[in-house]
Amino acid sequence: MAGVRLGFPIRPAAAFGVLAPRQRSIDDPTDRHQTAMSTHQAPHGSRVPLKTTLALALGALGVVYGDIGTSPLYALKESFQHLAAVTDPAGQPAFRQLARDEVLGVLSLVFWSMTLVVSAKYLLVITRAANRGEGGIFALLSLVPRSLSSRLSRVHKVAVLLAMLGAGLLYGDGIITPSISVLSAMEGLTVVSDKLTALVLPATVVILCVLFAVQQFGTGRIGVVFGPVMLVWFLVLAILGIAGILREPHTLLAINPYYSIAMFLHDPVHAFMLLGSVVLVITGGEALYADMGHFGIRPIRLSWYTFAAPALALNYFGQGALVLSDPTAVANPFYAMVPGFLQLPMVALATVATVIASQAMISGVFSLAQQAIRLGYLPRLQVVHTSGEHKGQIYVPTANWLMLMGCLLTVAIFPSSSQLAGAYGIAVTAQMGITTILFAFVARRLWRWKRRLLLPIITLALAIDLLFFASNAMKILSGGWFTLIVAFLVFVVLSTWVQGSYLLGRRIAEESTSIYEFIGEIWARDIPRVPGTAVFLATNYNTPHALAFFVEHAHVLHERVILLSIQPVNAPFVSPQRSVQVEWLPDGLWKVTARCGFMQTPNVPRILERAKTQGLDYDPETTTFFSRRVEIVPTGKAKMPRWQKLLYAALARNTVDTTRAFSLPPERVVDFGSQISL
Repeated sequence: MAGVRLGFPIRPAAAFGVLAPRQRSIDDPTDRHQTAMSTHQAPHGSRVPLKTTLALALGALGVVYGDIGTSPLYALKESFQHLAAVTDPAGQPAFRQLARDEVLGVLSLVFWSMTLVVSAKYLLVITRAANRGEGGIFALLSLVPRSLSSRLSRVHKVAVLLAMLGAGLLYGDGIITPSISVLSAMEGLTVVSDKLTALVLPATVVILCVLFAVQQFGTGRIGVVFGPVMLVWFLVLAILGIAGILREPHTLLAINPYYSIAMFLHDPVHAFMLLGSVVLVITGGEALYADMGHFGIRPIRLSWYTFAAPALALNYFGQGALVLSDPTAVANPFYAMVPGFLQLPMVALATVATVIASQAMISGVFSLAQQAIRLGYLPRLQVVHTSGEHKGQIYVPTANWLMLMGCLLTVAIFPSSSQLAGAYGIAVTAQMGITTILFAFVARRLWRWKRRLLLPIITLALAIDLLFFASNAMKILSGGWFTLIVAFLVFVVLSTWVQGSYLLGRRIAEESTSIYEFIGEIWARDIPRVPGTAVFLATNYNTPHALAFFVEHAHVLHERVILLSIQPVNAPFVSPQRSVQVEWLPDGLWKVTARCGFMQTPNVPRILERAKTQGLDYDPETTTFFSRRVEIVPTGKAKMPRWQKLLYAALARNTVDTTRAFSLPPERVVDFGSQISL
């Protein structure tokens, strides 16, 4: 069994040994070819027509930038209130008037956070680590093994741990983003009338349920609807911002980083604490990276630099200008910019925009889940491809409904956006730091970047990430604990599945015999052969248990036997020409090896049709597919805590069956059940 143990393997065998990873070194010419392509070629690259790029850019505006695009609803409100919070003589919370330099300092921090983290770090640097156009922490991890030699396996283990932790943080972010976005929009009802306060929470729950219910229609169709709405939203943000700036034009001076630096020099402790609120303006960066496969990096960059970023900057400066001209606006500066007769329509538009905002993180979690499944870090789950044109547009029902449950629990625990803001930033900042570290591995070991180029970039990026994380760590007791618990639970699931799959695969390998020994037994026992073809899923050149079980009990064997191995590779997609290899074995046996990218769902009938071009005699009408369903019994001697064995057994019971996972024709499938003690 390939893999290096860390208590769990680096590249585990997937569920029940059906998927068998093949370890390759950087010297493998096949992997070198794929690596070169994966880091420089995206599915929506420069050869895509301009009309298509613009259409994708509009969709990206709706799906990718929804999260960042709705930050003006709550980001500056939390930042200004952090500075202005006081207690009145009666002991009640109140807000003082902010000084000019304080407002300019906040705006300067906001502007440069967006510029350095989103515009520079993510869109210019991190998105270079695209694996055939796919992004996200597991796509980044999939590049790491090629960049490390066996002598550096310890570094690889650290990378795996970081990726698992990052995945947990992204899931925590994925349930908080919809919650805080929708809550902040619905709180606009309280600006319209205090009598509507009681509707905020029920309306939030209804909107969240509808949002997750429509995910089954796919991000492509959703993007077609969401893109134009977000176009209007960003236009409104820009118009409101310009109107606010005209009141106090000198707020544009905050573009000068001097005001950020001056704030830290004047009161470093207070400025440090303020970063915990300022970070809300850059939430969505990791989702931006994870959503690359949905639209492509060129449309994503086009949307940001030409439209989203200018609109956001204008709105933030407009809110700051309003707070300078009207100190009472600090209570809710966004809605204070809106004329009274337009406030209710703005609540409606903001509600739609926040629903769209949630889509960025939801789509990112879907991509993350599929990558984890294909790389063997999660059990097989149902993955629905919702577009025939763009491979990255998918829907994962299990992840969808788990996120909905998490969102409903979140709004029950934190019924206001201010309370939820305390739980928000820690996941975002921790993810950003992990992404920076993994990117450094890839840039140094795979791309061979010079230290003098890489060190300044990584040092600056990591310093910013750690500064934001340290500031948000101060909010653990006020809500950050919730995100950490969610991240820890996801980490436990991932690590348990990896370790359990490794131990199970090793157990199966120990009990298996060579296929050549099996052929010898067939000859010795003179097993009768019957017409037709039998297909057995195999991991290597060992005899599949289903095959041995069938011969032992049926005392016959088909005249043609196909041993099918599906090998996941560290690339999102494998071209049809390179995906199948056929090998003839003695006595009517064939070995078919199919290579499958981590963003692809294997289709066995289609694989066998491709194998016919290499001489395989395959007739779907006379073919029977045999699979083995294993029940885990947590009573064995495997070195794994009993609670983890029970968890692994539960995960294994809920994995998608082989028929659906590999697109087998149900009427031609025979299932065998067996138990294995772990």
